[in-house]
Amino acid sequence: MIARQTLNKSVAARGAAWQGSRMDASILRHYAEISEVGRLDSPHGQVEFLRTKDILARQLPASPARILDLGGGPGRYAHWLTELGHRVTLVDAAEKHVTQAREAGLDAELGDARELRFAEGSFDAVLMLGPLYHLPERAERITAWHEAARVSRGCVAVAGISRFASLHDGMRLGLDADPAFRSLIDGDLEGTGHRPPEDAPQDWFTTAYFHHPEELAAEAREAGLTDPVTYAVEGASWLFGDEVLAERLADPGSARRLLESLRRVETEPALLGASAHLLTVAYPSGQSPQ
Repeated sequence: MIARQTLNKSVAARGAAWQGSRMDASILRHYAEISEVGRLDSPHGQVEFLRTKDILARQLPASPARILDLGGGPGRYAHWLTELGHRVTLVDAAEKHVTQAREAGLDAELGDARELRFAEGSFDAVLMLGPLYHLPERAERITAWHEAARVSRGCVAVAGISRFASLHDGMRLGLDADPAFRSLIDGDLEGTGHRPPEDAPQDWFTTAYFHHPEELAAEAREAGLTDPVTYAVEGASWLFGDEVLAERLADPGSARRLLESLRRVETEPALLGASAHLLTVAYPSGQSPQ
């Protein structure tokens, strides 16, 4: 475990020297070409959004708190947190997202989760709901975890994509008929990374790393965080067809029952891998869950 004093050294120098995101160019190009603004409005996106908010609402400190939203995109979660009375700073590696967030009235800046300009303990909580997707190398993921732990004096909530997401997507959508997609599945299951060919459809995603359900908690511990708990975000509901899921969400009673069912098994180890997204919440040493 690296001492917090060591992690905090030369913060000002790092901030002054930082010249922009070191993210892979193919990843930045992907986000430049697609729109993240409405992604969470689809039936599957709505479940992801509702469930993520449900989990976070039980973990975040009381309002008003200072929260860092790392990889916050155009600001969907930052808006929600601001409406709750929190003071939110959004950091993203994509200039387009930072511009969109600023235009929406949010405090947003360009940055990299592996090299934050903030001093130790600057925030009451840190969200990292995306950066680990795009760090295929374990050492770089641990660096991002360390940075989140360094600047937080409260919980650190980190999202990952399930190791089995492409396999399930291939079965659900029939994409497994394509040899190129089967090759993607192979890489994900082997843990060597998600690397679509340059001419792949945009919905095949971009260069990424898909976590085994046990990995996120292990990475949190390696970064010196304690009490990690991993939650299944969508659970198995993301395997429903769009029409079925839209019908469930359109009826308030049905939607409530769906969300209640997902919460009941959200930390069941045997079911974590069925979820497309995972969310691990951990705490700096000396802190504890609420």
